[in-house]
Amino acid sequence: MSDLLTKGYVSAPVDQAAVAADWAVRGYSCGLFVDPPGQEWNDFVHGVNELVMVAQGRLEMSVGDQSFIAEEGDEIFIPKGAVHSLKNISSGITKWLYGYD
Repeated sequence: MSDLLTKGYVSAPVDQAAVAADWAVRGYSCGLFVDPPGQEWNDFVHGVNELVMVAQGRLEMSVGDQSFIAEEGDEIFIPKGAVHSLKNISSGITKWLYGYD
């Protein structure tokens, strides 16, 4: 499995406040995106590290040359400078948390 993806970092249901507290200790902010089915975010690059966690649904993600499926409770580390994309592959909305250091 990818060294960028931590399967089941937290158990479902994902508690946004608990994730925000964990990330704050690690030096990250915490925000929420809610995407409709099929929503894509393609070819982003940031000058800081990013964390993503699926709170509801499933995301197809690529970070650099690695691709994977992220599900509820999975945490993804996106290193600064890495080209990354994601797509909601659920039949309903996907909620996902993101944070920058």
